[in-house]
Amino acid sequence: MQSVDQLLKLKGTEVFSVAPQDSVLHAIEIMATRHVGALLVMSQTTLIGIISERDYARKVILKNRSSHDTPVGDIMTSPAVSVTPEDTVHHCMTLMTQGRFRHLPVVKSGRVVGMLSIGDLVKAVIQEQSEHIEQLERYIAG
Repeated sequence: MQSVDQLLKLKGTEVFSVAPQDSVLHAIEIMATRHVGALLVMSQTTLIGIISERDYARKVILKNRSSHDTPVGDIMTSPAVSVTPEDTVHHCMTLMTQGRFRHLPVVKSGRVVGMLSIGDLVKAVIQEQSEHIEQLERYIAG
């Protein structure tokens, strides 16, 4: 089973973040321009939460709040569930399925080193299963 570290080496470690005092509108603009569905909420170098499009829809739109006037800290999910580079893709998928969320920060020694989405994990599982199928086909044919 592939580790988070192996997956990050293929995917990359770029992460996008906002501060808790930033407006929700600013966070949504970053998500739109970076084509991501969630941002880390950081206080300097410390992960304090995560904000997703789902948070925006449920905690701003449905409650008729102002995106411009609402700070990210008011609607973020905190604390953010995170994993380490040593965790497996399977463990990450289990956490996401049980917690019903789609983004997972990767933290090593208290420092954010990457972020995984459910799409990243599904892609990794499909690739791994394809490799297993090819091996079995070669075994059967050989």
